[in-house]
Amino acid sequence: MKKQILLLFLSLLIIHSIAAISIEVNKTSSDEVMIAGVDKPAIFNLEITNYGANDSFEFYNLLGFSMFPVGTVPIATGETKTIKLEVKPIGEFDYMGLYTFKSYIRGQDGSEVEQSLTFRRVEIGNAFEIGSGSFNSESNSVDIYIRNRYNFDFGEVNARFTSAFFDVEKSLDLGPKERENVTIELNKEDFKQLIAGVYPLDASIRAGTALTSAKGDLEFTEKNILTETENNYGALIVTKIIKKTNEGNVVEFTEIKLKKSIISRLFTTFSPEPDKIERHGMIVDYAWSREINPGETLEISIKTNYLFPFILILLIVAIVALAKQYTKTNLVLNKKVSFVKTKGGEFAMKVSIHVHAKGYLENITVIDRLPPLVKLYEKFGLETPKKVDEKLKRIEWGFSQLSPGEVRVISYVIYSKVGILGKFALPSATGVYEKDGKVHETISNRAFFVSEQSARNLDED
Repeated sequence: MKKQILLLFLSLLIIHSIAAISIEVNKTSSDEVMIAGVDKPAIFNLEITNYGANDSFEFYNLLGFSMFPVGTVPIATGETKTIKLEVKPIGEFDYMGLYTFKSYIRGQDGSEVEQSLTFRRVEIGNAFEIGSGSFNSESNSVDIYIRNRYNFDFGEVNARFTSAFFDVEKSLDLGPKERENVTIELNKEDFKQLIAGVYPLDASIRAGTALTSAKGDLEFTEKNILTETENNYGALIVTKIIKKTNEGNVVEFTEIKLKKSIISRLFTTFSPEPDKIERHGMIVDYAWSREINPGETLEISIKTNYLFPFILILLIVAIVALAKQYTKTNLVLNKKVSFVKTKGGEFAMKVSIHVHAKGYLENITVIDRLPPLVKLYEKFGLETPKKVDEKLKRIEWGFSQLSPGEVRVISYVIYSKVGILGKFALPSATGVYEKDGKVHETISNRAFFVSEQSARNLDED
């Protein structure tokens, strides 16, 4: 009896050994990663070869990880099948770093194979790298990139890239260890005042419900671009505008030079004033020296007013003409007026004529005319007229001779019972005389006055 039981046990053992699974498992993937905060599994690629009978296999673990595929995977005798094994923790899992766990592959008869799987769990903040190529102030675009540093398929991510040069948002697909390049169009007005150098590049990245950031650099390389323009306009008032604009991205030292003759400089104004003025003979050199920052413009305005020399020449000609006329005139009459008071309050004024002889003169007659609406007061100054014609409003004084440099003052008073307001003009006086046997004539200036109430009393004159 004991012998029969032993034979039965050995038979069952032999049958079980024949039925136990015979498989070979090779892991073809590496650097498996799980990202904290991203609801995606770590993925292991397994190649399974079945050396036993046709069977269906189940994948499981005892540590609280969900695994896919769920259920059984059939593998025929001699068949090799690639399995994409997905592993994701169930519930809270705070571990960071390398993590190894045991997983099992079980056949339909209950026999199984044990294997160790290892993955790395990392923070999402370490998962991305960003950077860019170099560009300068003439560039119309810049290439930037974002790289997935791990063997982890993020799928679609949304990234917002910000810097001193742009602010753009892009949607990208980032597979395991994949790098995506992005070309960003530039608006030169946004950075025309920035100096060459290294600028920070920031990215805000959303992967699923997880949000993180990354930092990189932008290399804004040096470019020297200094442009100059010159505009001239105007005829008698000539204006010249000189502009130098720094369109590059480095600080530029520049100098603007200008030459003017010593005559034209008298009628020229500058804005701003020159930094340096040097005279070389008949030429004057002007210079403006400045440091111009990127995007800035140095503007010099030079205005030459040629009306000034024309006016000056006319004044000189007029003065010369008057001087010549004065030197040719042997008798000079200078007429003046002033107000006087009357007892009755009438309008009255005193007219004085200075008679100046520049040479020896004979038979001098001075004739003056009264303006309308006035009457002549009967009293005169030291010189009494030889003839008064009130009808013709004409007064004459006579002198037999005048010596060189001799001055006579003749005066009279006129009044009116009709008030006179505003500006009032008196006619010019006329002088007739003989010089070296020839008769000459001269006239005085015209006297003007404005009617006022202040005056002197007639009795005081």
